[in-house]
Amino acid sequence: MDFRLFLPLVLAACSPLNQVGRVPELSTLSQSVDRMAMMAPAPAVAEARLSPSSLWNGGPQSLLGDRRAMARGDILTVVIEIDDKAEISNTTARSRKGSESLSIPSFFGIPQRIDQASIAGATLDSAVSVDSSSAASGNGSVRRKEKLTLRIAATITDVLPNGVLQIQGSQEVRVNYEIRELLVSGFVRPEDISRQNEITYDKIASARISYGGRGQISDVQQPRYGQQIADIILPF
Repeated sequence: MDFRLFLPLVLAACSPLNQVGRVPELSTLSQSVDRMAMMAPAPAVAEARLSPSSLWNGGPQSLLGDRRAMARGDILTVVIEIDDKAEISNTTARSRKGSESLSIPSFFGIPQRIDQASIAGATLDSAVSVDSSSAASGNGSVRRKEKLTLRIAATITDVLPNGVLQIQGSQEVRVNYEIRELLVSGFVRPEDISRQNEITYDKIASARISYGGRGQISDVQQPRYGQQIADIILPF
């Protein structure tokens, strides 16, 4: 047996050994999409005209100005409050029963001659008889309940030609040896952003929200490599 065939599996199984006794590393921000958007030069913002009878202008830096995120590199807050519940139950039943019979009592005397030449008890009085029946039933149910309340700061990474804003945000929190990760991305309209510079998740088009983690607890909850490979290869 050539043990070189098992070498990749052994190396894959041993790869997490370098994390033994170490806390999981946080993702670097040097090449993140958020940082690249913030590094772009800010567009020129025209100052609002100052009314002769007013002490304040409408610029974004003024006390009463509009400070909502509008340009590439601006930051806004995404509010995620999911409380969904769905319950579906289906029941189907189907049955069918059929019976067919064919007899030849007389056909120019041929059945009688065949009966005389046949073995005892054989007759063509009921030449063909067919009975059939089928039944099918099915039950299915789905019960789902999700509740999630989170807040995350996202960055405008691009402004589309029609004015729609593309946003992306990430958040990592490390507690002991476990990292909690929250990712959000999608497209929003500037008019859906509130005066508090916030937007709810249900106003994000093509929303992609991921909430998970990595670390020792997440690693224990995953099946071992051998079990995962066996689940894929074994047909039963």
